[in-house]
Amino acid sequence: MPEAALADRPAPAEAAAPLLSIDGLQGWYGESHVLHGVTFDVRRGEVVTLLGRNGAGKTTTLKAIMGILGKRAGSVKFNGRETIGLPARAIARLGIGYVPEERGIFSSLTVEENLMLPPQVRPGGLPVERIFQLFPNLQERLSSQGTKLSGGEQQMLSIARILRTGAKLLLLDEPTEGLAPVIVQQIGATIARLKQEGFTMILVEQNFRFASSVADRHFIVEQGKVADMIPNEELDANIDKLHAYLGV
Repeated sequence: MPEAALADRPAPAEAAAPLLSIDGLQGWYGESHVLHGVTFDVRRGEVVTLLGRNGAGKTTTLKAIMGILGKRAGSVKFNGRETIGLPARAIARLGIGYVPEERGIFSSLTVEENLMLPPQVRPGGLPVERIFQLFPNLQERLSSQGTKLSGGEQQMLSIARILRTGAKLLLLDEPTEGLAPVIVQQIGATIARLKQEGFTMILVEQNFRFASSVADRHFIVEQGKVADMIPNEELDANIDKLHAYLGV
């Protein structure tokens, strides 16, 4: 192999290092202690899910990663940098984007205004033309107000906004909640395309059938900590155990 090509390849240690490494993460809402030592990692270009019953701590984990939880402790390293002491705006500038379950669409603004509202926090954000290729519905609804969008269109818009910012790690909270099956399929296809383009994603999901169609690994969250990890290729063999965890 030519020396130039060798020089362009990442060092083995860098290539093997996780993009996100969480160790002993604690989290509080006021005086309520919710996270009790969450530990897991996410590799570059990987899609993982956080599965668990309601109230297990899945959404709280995403908020703690993003720095929007009132109080947190432990370690959250992104690309090798500790983020526990950083405010949310600094964490966003490192390249982490959060799409909340409620989507956060501004009803008084048009689709175009909603899309262009968040600033680019770092280079590498998707251009609008590429976003319209991923979400053609949005291009057709540019002048529509947020209140006029369907639930699926709102979810597409909330993801599209983050893609503009330059984030490379996407935190998606219940991206398929309340959506029609055909829209769930569209969201799944979009996640697959984003993975092909090098994005890394953490999904909080109740629909483990959908999760199995997009994810590489599944972390089971119970009582504020990660109780188990199931590789996607072993999901069928562990379906009874998964049902027990989820109370299905």
